[in-house]
Amino acid sequence: MPDAAPEPIRLNKRMAELGLCSRREADEWIAQGWVKVNGRVAEMGLKVGPADRIEVERRAQERQQQQVTILLHKPVGYVSGQAEDGHEPAVVLVNARTHWREDPSRHRFAPQQLRGLAPAGRLDIDSVGLLVLTQDGRVARQLIGEDSGMEKEYLVRVSYGHVTQNPQAAFPREQLQRLRHGLSLDGQALKPARVDWQNPEQLRFVLTEGKKRQIRRMCELVGLQVVGLKRIRIGRVMLGRLPVGQWRYLGADERF
Repeated sequence: MPDAAPEPIRLNKRMAELGLCSRREADEWIAQGWVKVNGRVAEMGLKVGPADRIEVERRAQERQQQQVTILLHKPVGYVSGQAEDGHEPAVVLVNARTHWREDPSRHRFAPQQLRGLAPAGRLDIDSVGLLVLTQDGRVARQLIGEDSGMEKEYLVRVSYGHVTQNPQAAFPREQLQRLRHGLSLDGQALKPARVDWQNPEQLRFVLTEGKKRQIRRMCELVGLQVVGLKRIRIGRVMLGRLPVGQWRYLGADERF
């Protein structure tokens, strides 16, 4: 028997799967009449199959090209998302004054770039390093979508009990292996991680998942205390020389 044809899915989901835009963007474009399916203007809620031809008007593409993605070196004391417990969200640091002078991008800061700018992932209040803020739903999906396996790299300064100098020498090798694979959080086994000593006081973590305060909780399970945590890479994008509290645009030639 021939394989059954796949069930039709909502147009906004199909457009997101094809990498055209996010679901929210798709809904906006459909509402504006900027999307055609098989040559006819699409309506909200339409379902499509793999063979249906989807066309997007140039106006939608032009609007999308104006969206920005911003790379911020988040300091300690700022939360990634909404303000909480009296702490300001990291987005308040995005303004003309804090734009890194060495940013090679041709973009210039404008207040409308703050509209819809949201963090694509978290970095806890006690941590520093690379935080991505974006208006582009495609970037958000790539970094934090359900099927995202994006690598994130961290440098983590630790102590081991009373040992603050050279904890590497005191920390058992079998516990390092547990950090790499074998721990569980919130009743779920963690995915394998790459964990190595960067120097006698600092570990390098490379993760493909991001549970809340994951690295700090992993370290606690093996007797380590995190003294400082810095995210230095997401996918292929590095924090590099970006100063603390400053930001730059994701370059046109950069890809996560």
